[in-house]
Amino acid sequence: MSNAFSRRAFLQATTAGTAAAALASPTWAGGAWPNKPIRIIVPYTAGGFTDQMARLLQVGLQKALGQPIIVENKPGANSIIGVDQLAKAAPDGYTFGVVIAAYSANPSLYAKLPYSPKDLTGVSLMGISPLVAAVAANAPFKTTAELISYAKTHPGKVSFGSSGAGSAAHLTSELMRLLTKTDMVHVPYKGASPALADLMGGQIPLFLDPPPNLIQPAKAGRIRLIGVASEKRLPILPDVPTFAEQGIPGLVGSTWAAMLAPAGVPKDIIQRMSKEVARIVRSEEIRTRMEASMGTFAEGGTPEECNAFIAAETSKWGKVVREAKVSLD
Repeated sequence: MSNAFSRRAFLQATTAGTAAAALASPTWAGGAWPNKPIRIIVPYTAGGFTDQMARLLQVGLQKALGQPIIVENKPGANSIIGVDQLAKAAPDGYTFGVVIAAYSANPSLYAKLPYSPKDLTGVSLMGISPLVAAVAANAPFKTTAELISYAKTHPGKVSFGSSGAGSAAHLTSELMRLLTKTDMVHVPYKGASPALADLMGGQIPLFLDPPPNLIQPAKAGRIRLIGVASEKRLPILPDVPTFAEQGIPGLVGSTWAAMLAPAGVPKDIIQRMSKEVARIVRSEEIRTRMEASMGTFAEGGTPEECNAFIAAETSKWGKVVREAKVSLD
Protein backbone atom coordinates (compact mmCIF):
# COMPACT_ATOMS: atom_id res chain seq x y z
CA MET A 1 0.00 0.00 0.00
CA SER A 2 1.51 3.37 -1.03
CA ASN A 3 1.99 6.24 1.39
CA ALA A 4 -0.18 8.45 -0.85
CA PHE A 5 -3.06 5.98 -0.74
CA SER A 6 -2.73 5.63 3.03
CA ARG A 7 -2.84 9.40 3.52
CA ARG A 8 -5.85 9.71 1.19
CA ALA A 9 -7.74 6.93 3.00
CA PHE A 10 -6.94 8.51 6.36
CA LEU A 11 -8.19 11.92 5.24
CA GLN A 12 -11.40 10.43 3.83
CA ALA A 13 -12.09 8.52 7.01
CA THR A 14 -11.34 11.57 9.14
CA THR A 15 -13.63 13.79 7.04
CA ALA A 16 -16.47 11.25 7.21
CA GLY A 17 -16.06 10.90 10.96
CA THR A 18 -16.07 14.66 11.47
CA ALA A 19 -19.24 15.03 9.37
CA ALA A 20 -21.00 12.30 11.34
CA ALA A 21 -19.99 13.91 14.63
CA ALA A 22 -21.26 17.29 13.44
CA LEU A 23 -24.59 15.74 12.51
CA ALA A 24 -24.88 13.98 15.87
CA SER A 25 -23.81 17.00 17.95
CA PRO A 26 -24.74 20.43 16.56
CA THR A 27 -22.11 23.10 17.10
CA TRP A 28 -22.54 26.84 17.38
CA ALA A 29 -20.91 29.78 19.14
CA GLY A 30 -21.40 28.09 22.52
CA GLY A 31 -19.59 24.91 21.46
CA ALA A 32 -20.86 21.38 20.94
CA TRP A 33 -24.46 20.79 21.96
CA PRO A 34 -25.49 19.47 24.40
CA ASN A 35 -22.74 19.66 27.00
CA LYS A 36 -24.87 20.18 30.13
CA PRO A 37 -28.35 19.24 31.47
CA ILE A 38 -31.44 20.29 29.50
CA ARG A 39 -34.62 21.40 31.22
CA ILE A 40 -38.18 21.07 29.96
CA ILE A 41 -40.65 23.52 31.48
CA VAL A 42 -44.18 22.19 32.00
CA PRO A 43 -46.60 25.06 32.75
CA TYR A 44 -48.94 22.77 34.72
CA THR A 45 -48.84 20.63 37.85
CA ALA A 46 -47.25 17.20 37.96
CA GLY A 47 -49.36 14.24 36.87
CA GLY A 48 -51.54 15.95 34.26
CA PHE A 49 -51.58 15.40 30.51
CA THR A 50 -48.84 17.96 29.79
CA ASP A 51 -46.59 16.54 32.49
CA GLN A 52 -47.16 12.98 31.28
CA MET A 53 -46.26 13.92 27.72
CA ALA A 54 -43.05 15.66 28.81
CA ARG A 55 -41.97 12.69 30.91
CA LEU A 56 -42.59 10.29 28.04
CA LEU A 57 -39.62 11.98 26.38
CA GLN A 58 -37.34 12.06 29.39
CA VAL A 59 -35.61 8.67 29.20
CA GLY A 60 -35.38 8.62 25.41
CA LEU A 61 -33.88 12.09 25.21
CA GLN A 62 -31.35 11.32 27.93
CA LYS A 63 -30.16 8.28 26.00
CA ALA A 64 -30.05 10.10 22.67
CA LEU A 65 -28.42 13.32 23.88
CA GLY A 66 -26.22 11.98 26.65
CA GLN A 67 -27.30 14.61 29.16
CA PRO A 68 -29.80 14.71 32.05
CA ILE A 69 -33.29 15.91 31.09
CA ILE A 70 -34.93 17.81 33.95
CA VAL A 71 -38.71 18.36 33.90
CA GLU A 72 -39.72 21.48 35.83
CA ASN A 73 -43.38 22.12 36.69
CA LYS A 74 -44.26 25.83 36.65
CA PRO A 75 -48.08 25.96 36.94
CA GLY A 76 -50.39 28.94 37.13
CA ALA A 77 -52.54 31.41 35.22
CA ASN A 78 -53.77 29.01 32.53
CA SER A 79 -50.12 28.14 31.64
CA ILE A 80 -49.02 31.78 31.32
CA ILE A 81 -46.49 31.68 34.19
CA GLY A 82 -44.54 28.73 32.80
CA VAL A 83 -44.75 29.89 29.19
CA ASP A 84 -43.45 33.32 30.20
CA GLN A 85 -40.41 31.71 31.84
CA LEU A 86 -39.80 29.71 28.68
CA ALA A 87 -40.13 32.78 26.47
CA LYS A 88 -37.60 34.68 28.58
CA ALA A 89 -35.09 31.81 28.86
CA ALA A 90 -31.72 32.12 27.15
CA PRO A 91 -31.95 30.84 23.53
CA ASP A 92 -29.00 28.50 24.03
CA GLY A 93 -30.71 25.16 23.49
CA TYR A 94 -30.86 24.18 27.14
CA THR A 95 -34.45 25.21 27.90
CA PHE A 96 -37.50 23.81 26.15
CA GLY A 97 -41.14 23.61 27.13
CA VAL A 98 -44.25 21.53 26.51
CA VAL A 99 -47.56 23.35 26.00
CA ILE A 100 -51.12 22.27 25.29
CA ALA A 101 -54.17 23.76 23.59
CA ALA A 102 -54.60 26.61 26.10
CA TYR A 103 -51.40 28.12 24.70
CA SER A 104 -53.10 28.75 21.35
CA ALA A 105 -56.21 30.23 22.99
CA ASN A 106 -54.52 32.57 25.47
CA PRO A 107 -53.73 35.34 22.95
CA SER A 108 -57.48 35.71 22.38
CA LEU A 109 -58.56 35.14 25.97
CA TYR A 110 -56.32 37.79 27.51
CA ALA A 111 -56.00 41.39 26.39
CA LYS A 112 -52.34 41.40 27.36
CA LEU A 113 -49.79 38.65 27.90
CA PRO A 114 -46.33 39.07 29.49
CA TYR A 115 -44.80 37.48 26.41
CA SER A 116 -45.43 37.51 22.68
CA PRO A 117 -45.99 34.31 20.67
CA LYS A 118 -43.12 35.63 18.53
CA ASP A 119 -40.84 34.99 21.52
CA LEU A 120 -41.30 31.24 21.00
CA THR A 121 -40.86 28.76 18.17
CA GLY A 122 -42.13 25.26 17.55
CA VAL A 123 -39.95 22.18 17.87
CA SER A 124 -42.39 19.32 17.37
CA LEU A 125 -46.09 18.54 17.73
CA MET A 126 -45.92 15.50 19.99
CA GLY A 127 -49.48 14.22 20.13
CA ILE A 128 -53.17 15.06 19.82
CA SER A 129 -55.76 13.82 22.33
CA PRO A 130 -59.33 14.41 21.07
CA LEU A 131 -61.93 15.31 23.66
CA VAL A 132 -64.85 13.01 24.41
CA ALA A 133 -68.30 14.19 25.45
CA ALA A 134 -69.78 12.48 28.48
CA VAL A 135 -73.26 12.90 29.94
CA ALA A 136 -74.49 12.07 33.40
CA ALA A 137 -76.28 8.77 33.92
CA ASN A 138 -79.36 10.65 35.14
CA ALA A 139 -79.36 13.19 32.28
CA PRO A 140 -82.63 13.47 30.32
CA PHE A 141 -80.71 12.65 27.12
CA LYS A 142 -78.59 9.65 26.16
CA THR A 143 -77.30 10.56 22.70
CA THR A 144 -75.92 13.62 20.93
CA ALA A 145 -79.16 14.05 18.99
CA GLU A 146 -81.20 13.91 22.19
CA LEU A 147 -78.85 16.40 23.87
CA ILE A 148 -79.24 18.94 21.07
CA SER A 149 -83.00 18.49 20.94
CA TYR A 150 -83.31 18.91 24.70
CA ALA A 151 -81.04 21.97 24.75
CA LYS A 152 -83.11 23.63 22.00
CA THR A 153 -86.40 23.00 23.74
CA HIS A 154 -84.97 23.94 27.17
CA PRO A 155 -82.75 26.98 26.50
CA GLY A 156 -80.40 27.83 29.36
CA LYS A 157 -81.26 24.62 31.24
CA VAL A 158 -78.30 22.48 30.10
CA SER A 159 -75.00 23.22 31.81
CA PHE A 160 -71.61 21.94 30.74
CA GLY A 161 -68.62 21.63 33.02
CA SER A 162 -64.99 22.22 32.13
CA SER A 163 -61.61 21.78 33.73
CA GLY A 164 -61.31 25.56 33.82
CA ALA A 165 -62.28 28.71 31.98
CA GLY A 166 -60.33 28.94 28.74
CA SER A 167 -59.42 25.26 28.73
CA ALA A 168 -59.73 23.05 25.64
CA ALA A 169 -62.82 21.47 27.22
CA HIS A 170 -64.41 24.87 27.73
CA LEU A 171 -63.74 26.16 24.22
CA THR A 172 -64.72 22.90 22.53
CA SER A 173 -68.01 22.98 24.44
CA GLU A 174 -68.50 26.58 23.31
CA LEU A 175 -67.85 25.42 19.74
CA MET A 176 -70.53 22.78 20.20
CA ARG A 177 -72.93 25.43 21.43
CA LEU A 178 -72.18 27.67 18.44
CA LEU A 179 -72.43 24.93 15.81
CA THR A 180 -75.68 23.50 17.18
CA LYS A 181 -77.17 26.95 17.90
CA THR A 182 -78.11 25.96 21.43
CA ASP A 183 -78.17 27.95 24.65
CA MET A 184 -76.07 26.06 27.19
CA VAL A 185 -74.38 27.40 30.34
CA HIS A 186 -70.71 27.03 31.23
CA VAL A 187 -69.72 25.87 34.72
CA PRO A 188 -65.94 26.17 35.19
CA TYR A 189 -64.09 23.99 37.70
CA LYS A 190 -60.57 24.09 39.08
CA GLY A 191 -59.45 20.96 37.26
CA ALA A 192 -60.99 17.95 35.59
CA SER A 193 -61.40 15.85 38.75
CA PRO A 194 -64.05 18.00 40.49
CA ALA A 195 -65.91 18.42 37.20
CA LEU A 196 -65.98 14.67 36.66
CA ALA A 197 -67.10 14.11 40.26
CA ASP A 198 -70.07 16.43 39.73
CA LEU A 199 -70.86 14.76 36.41
CA MET A 200 -70.96 11.34 38.08
CA GLY A 201 -73.02 12.83 40.91
CA GLY A 202 -75.52 14.30 38.47
CA GLN A 203 -74.85 17.94 39.41
CA ILE A 204 -73.92 18.76 35.80
CA PRO A 205 -75.25 16.87 32.76
CA LEU A 206 -72.41 17.38 30.26
CA PHE A 207 -68.60 17.38 30.38
CA LEU A 208 -65.87 17.08 27.74
CA ASP A 209 -62.48 15.64 28.67
CA PRO A 210 -59.69 13.48 27.22
CA PRO A 211 -60.61 9.78 27.31
CA PRO A 212 -58.41 8.36 30.12
CA ASN A 213 -60.46 9.92 32.93
CA LEU A 214 -63.78 8.90 31.39
CA ILE A 215 -63.29 5.26 30.43
CA GLN A 216 -63.66 3.57 33.83
CA PRO A 217 -66.69 5.62 34.97
CA ALA A 218 -68.33 4.83 31.61
CA LYS A 219 -67.65 1.11 32.02
CA ALA A 220 -69.16 1.28 35.51
CA GLY A 221 -72.30 2.90 34.11
CA ARG A 222 -71.82 6.13 36.04
CA ILE A 223 -71.60 8.25 32.86
CA ARG A 224 -72.36 7.76 29.18
CA LEU A 225 -69.96 8.63 26.33
CA ILE A 226 -71.83 10.14 23.38
CA GLY A 227 -69.27 11.53 20.95
CA VAL A 228 -65.65 12.16 20.04
CA ALA A 229 -64.53 15.63 18.92
CA SER A 230 -62.24 14.23 16.26
CA GLU A 231 -62.14 13.53 12.55
CA LYS A 232 -61.76 9.82 13.25
CA ARG A 233 -62.73 7.42 15.99
CA LEU A 234 -60.32 6.64 18.79
CA PRO A 235 -58.73 3.17 18.92
CA ILE A 236 -59.24 3.26 22.67
CA LEU A 237 -63.01 3.92 22.20
CA PRO A 238 -63.92 2.24 18.90
CA ASP A 239 -67.65 2.19 19.64
CA VAL A 240 -68.01 5.92 20.33
CA PRO A 241 -68.84 7.81 17.10
CA THR A 242 -67.36 11.13 16.10
CA PHE A 243 -69.58 14.20 16.08
CA ALA A 244 -69.12 14.43 12.32
CA GLU A 245 -70.71 10.98 12.03
CA GLN A 246 -73.63 12.36 14.04
CA GLY A 247 -74.25 15.33 11.79
CA ILE A 248 -72.02 18.00 13.37
CA PRO A 249 -69.07 18.46 11.01
CA GLY A 250 -66.47 20.85 12.32
CA LEU A 251 -66.93 19.88 15.97
CA VAL A 252 -63.28 19.01 16.45
CA GLY A 253 -61.43 19.86 19.63
CA SER A 254 -58.56 18.35 21.52
CA THR A 255 -55.88 18.84 23.99
CA TRP A 256 -52.51 18.43 22.38
CA ALA A 257 -48.88 18.61 23.38
CA ALA A 258 -46.19 20.49 21.52
CA MET A 259 -42.59 21.19 22.39
CA LEU A 260 -41.51 24.82 22.05
CA ALA A 261 -38.24 26.67 22.45
CA PRO A 262 -37.31 30.31 22.93
CA ALA A 263 -37.01 32.14 19.63
CA GLY A 264 -33.39 32.46 18.61
CA VAL A 265 -32.27 28.93 19.46
CA PRO A 266 -29.91 27.87 16.64
CA LYS A 267 -31.75 26.06 13.87
CA ASP A 268 -29.49 23.00 13.94
CA ILE A 269 -30.31 22.50 17.62
CA ILE A 270 -34.04 22.88 16.93
CA GLN A 271 -33.79 20.36 14.08
CA ARG A 272 -31.86 17.85 16.18
CA MET A 273 -34.29 18.07 19.09
CA SER A 274 -37.26 17.83 16.71
CA LYS A 275 -35.90 14.65 15.13
CA GLU A 276 -35.29 13.05 18.52
CA VAL A 277 -38.80 13.93 19.75
CA ALA A 278 -40.33 12.51 16.56
CA ARG A 279 -38.27 9.33 16.85
CA ILE A 280 -39.40 8.80 20.44
CA VAL A 281 -43.14 9.47 20.04
CA ARG A 282 -43.28 7.41 16.85
CA SER A 283 -41.50 4.44 18.40
CA GLU A 284 -43.75 1.41 18.79
CA GLU A 285 -43.49 1.42 22.58
CA ILE A 286 -44.38 5.10 23.12
CA ARG A 287 -46.93 5.28 20.30
CA THR A 288 -48.75 2.21 21.66
CA ARG A 289 -48.71 3.64 25.18
CA MET A 290 -50.09 6.97 23.99
CA GLU A 291 -52.91 5.41 21.98
CA ALA A 292 -53.82 2.57 24.35
CA SER A 293 -53.67 4.34 27.71
CA MET A 294 -53.94 8.05 26.90
CA GLY A 295 -56.21 8.14 23.85
CA THR A 296 -53.59 10.26 22.12
CA PHE A 297 -52.53 10.10 18.48
CA ALA A 298 -48.74 10.26 18.18
CA GLU A 299 -47.50 12.97 15.82
CA GLY A 300 -43.84 13.97 15.90
CA GLY A 301 -43.86 16.61 13.18
CA THR A 302 -41.17 19.01 12.01
CA PRO A 303 -40.65 22.50 13.48
CA GLU A 304 -42.36 24.00 10.45
CA GLU A 305 -45.36 21.69 10.84
CA CYS A 306 -45.54 22.48 14.55
CA ASN A 307 -45.60 26.23 13.92
CA ALA A 308 -48.25 25.84 11.22
CA PHE A 309 -50.43 23.70 13.50
CA ILE A 310 -50.24 26.20 16.36
CA ALA A 311 -51.02 29.09 13.99
CA ALA A 312 -54.11 27.24 12.75
CA GLU A 313 -55.23 26.44 16.31
CA THR A 314 -54.69 30.06 17.38
CA SER A 315 -56.85 31.29 14.51
CA LYS A 316 -59.56 28.67 15.11
CA TRP A 317 -59.94 29.23 18.85
CA GLY A 318 -59.61 32.98 18.47
CA LYS A 319 -62.72 32.90 16.31
CA VAL A 320 -64.57 30.76 18.87
CA VAL A 321 -63.54 33.10 21.69
CA ARG A 322 -64.84 36.12 19.78
CA GLU A 323 -68.11 34.55 18.66
CA ALA A 324 -68.83 33.04 22.08
CA LYS A 325 -67.74 36.28 23.79
CA VAL A 326 -65.36 34.50 26.15
CA SER A 327 -62.95 36.62 28.19
CA LEU A 328 -60.76 35.85 31.18
CA ASP A 329 -59.68 39.44 31.89
